[in-house]
Amino acid sequence: MAELKNVYLKNVYETVCKRNAGEPEFLQAVKEVLESFEPVMERRPDLIEAGVVDRLVEPERFIQFRVPWVDDNGKVQVNRGFRVQFNSAIGPYKGGLRLHPSVCASIIKFLGFEQIFKNSLTGLPMGGGKGGSDFDPKGKSDGEIMRFCQSFMTELSRHIGPDTDVPAGDIGVGSREVGYMFGQYKRLRNEFTGTLTGKAIPSGGSLVRTEATGYGLLYFTEEMLKSMKNDSVKGKTVIISGSGNVAIYATQKAQQLGANVVALYDSNGYIYDPAGIKLDVVRQIKEVERGRISEYAKRVPGSEYHEGCKGIWKIKCDIALPCATQNELDLESAKALVANGVMAVAEGANMPTTPDAVEYLQQNGVLFGPAKAANAGGVACSGLEMCQNSARYSWSFEEVDEKLKGIMKNIFHNAFDAAKEYGLEGNLVAGANIAGFLKVAEAMKWQGIA
Repeated sequence: MAELKNVYLKNVYETVCKRNAGEPEFLQAVKEVLESFEPVMERRPDLIEAGVVDRLVEPERFIQFRVPWVDDNGKVQVNRGFRVQFNSAIGPYKGGLRLHPSVCASIIKFLGFEQIFKNSLTGLPMGGGKGGSDFDPKGKSDGEIMRFCQSFMTELSRHIGPDTDVPAGDIGVGSREVGYMFGQYKRLRNEFTGTLTGKAIPSGGSLVRTEATGYGLLYFTEEMLKSMKNDSVKGKTVIISGSGNVAIYATQKAQQLGANVVALYDSNGYIYDPAGIKLDVVRQIKEVERGRISEYAKRVPGSEYHEGCKGIWKIKCDIALPCATQNELDLESAKALVANGVMAVAEGANMPTTPDAVEYLQQNGVLFGPAKAANAGGVACSGLEMCQNSARYSWSFEEVDEKLKGIMKNIFHNAFDAAKEYGLEGNLVAGANIAGFLKVAEAMKWQGIA
């Protein structure tokens, strides 16, 4: 990443570094965003005067707590729980809960900070938040996961509510985990409200929520190709990293749009199927059997399995969609993609591309859709779930899907237009940051020093 030139932003970042030493993911996210603000600060000294960015980079509230639970052997286990309530200038805090051994303060703060802009871009009234625990659901029984989720929610419940903070799922938190948490919240508060999203349909969930991040990623990518290249996803060869919820539904929508998805991976290695990924086989392995992606190659003739994940980026493709985890696509991988003629990269995960890789892709004319814009479909649909809960009403699959498609198209155009307005035409990273920031900044300025 380049050095900050604006004195105000440079001072803000230096303060962030001093206050958050040892939190690399958070510092990386803050610097990437602040770089985009430089042309804005030149035009908007009023935002400097109001100290908007000084306040924006400091969470309104950061909560860390102990989560004790009992395993199947009767032994007490203890994990750490987190919730960052980063910014509520435009609405109640909104953001997922992640259960993964890597969860720590830095990752939760980076995700919560990014969520501010992502939620702003959707056009819905949602602030930025994020949470989770270093608990690993892999290998745990249903009973162990239920006891953990109930303990986690016992503490979290006092900090959330339908008009305060509305968590959702993220890595390691699917319908099962949301169900256990929602049940405990309802029990503790004696109320049935839309305090969590990603709920099961009979409990006030929204149709399309499961598919939303993957579907939204393709709607964004399709609009990006249409508007910037007069092209489409149809007929393109696509590689997708990951094999969880986002990757599965990104694959499904890409195939519906006429693309040929040829590769997926999990944490052990990747599969390559030049004839096109058989999604029913992947879903059986990952969703029903909860197995490893390597099983695919044993069941589908002509496909290959390779140990390790980095090799997936060396496969020749037109479109690459990183949908697994942060910093998975590095400079070496970006060079391999460019050498093989990739035309577009769009992020389905949060910050999956390293800053030097983003810069390399942009310098080589690759269309790049940043996470806070391209993967906003999940939180957009969560916002639609909140609307339905407030109205005590349910929309059809087609109604929600159409609303989601419209939101993702608007996100692309808002990012594209903001980049153009500030002399950065085609740079969707800067455009998404600026468009998301300006809405929040105006709200913060209007509300005074709070």
